[in-house]
Amino acid sequence: MPSRRRSLALAATLAGTLALTACGGGEDTAGSAPAASSPAADGLSVVASTNVYGSIASAIAGDAASVTSIISDPSADPHSYEASTRTQLELSRADLVIENGGGYDDFMEQMLSAAGSQAVVLNAVEVSGKQAPADGELNEHVWYDVATVRTLAERIEAELAKASPDDAAAFEANLATFQGALDGLQQRIEEEAARTQGQPVAVTEPVPGYLLDALGAEDRTPEEFSEAIEEESDVPVAVLQETLSLFTGKQVRALVHNEQTTGPQTEQVLRAAQDNGIAVVPVTETLPEGEDYTTWMTENVDAIAAALGA
Repeated sequence: MPSRRRSLALAATLAGTLALTACGGGEDTAGSAPAASSPAADGLSVVASTNVYGSIASAIAGDAASVTSIISDPSADPHSYEASTRTQLELSRADLVIENGGGYDDFMEQMLSAAGSQAVVLNAVEVSGKQAPADGELNEHVWYDVATVRTLAERIEAELAKASPDDAAAFEANLATFQGALDGLQQRIEEEAARTQGQPVAVTEPVPGYLLDALGAEDRTPEEFSEAIEEESDVPVAVLQETLSLFTGKQVRALVHNEQTTGPQTEQVLRAAQDNGIAVVPVTETLPEGEDYTTWMTENVDAIAAALGA
């Protein structure tokens, strides 16, 4: 659930700066792709809100397009950023823009409007077709859902082929290679689910929720806890105690922890897990340096499965 406080802060900063980049780092190309100095300046340009989507785009585009990720610093909180006029320029020149949507990166729409962009925009949440449950909020972290990434990759390939028909065969071949890697990831998930099905787990935020669902894990975190953490608000005392009891009472086998956002209450939960011998599995919202999407997600699967299946 996107933080209202975050959204207001983003809007206020955008009103004054109309530019964006990752907190503590500049824009970069996605994943392990080469710097966006090639191809030539008049070639296709793709801009992604985070390096997760940049990595997917790079896998499809290959050398036929430059791919720039706005948020690329693996140590940064993706909800924080510093202003950059370069981002404004990148968006104004983009042929294709990839955003998450669902309230996660609302700044993209504002930036696109300010830049007067004519780019095709792919919204990952819209592509996923996911909707909020009747009794809750949408988990907007859809890049942890393999089916969504598969569909998004197909849409990226289709849009790139429209923009550059001469490179369509290369895009199609690159998509086939990427889909093959996704097949391997999906197979790994299905294999590990035999060990992780029904295993109890806690989370600090719902970031890895779709992956935990795919593994069949049972999330026992009080909803009020993870919502408060994501909203950057104080967790009610009773809810915090209920969450801590998951670890003191050995009711879960692992804590899956978003290491890019921390605070006093998440640190308290982290200590409780460690003090009671509960496995802690760190996850992130952006790609670690030098990794691509499928390698990164496979590592997440392996780490969660190892913790839950031990």
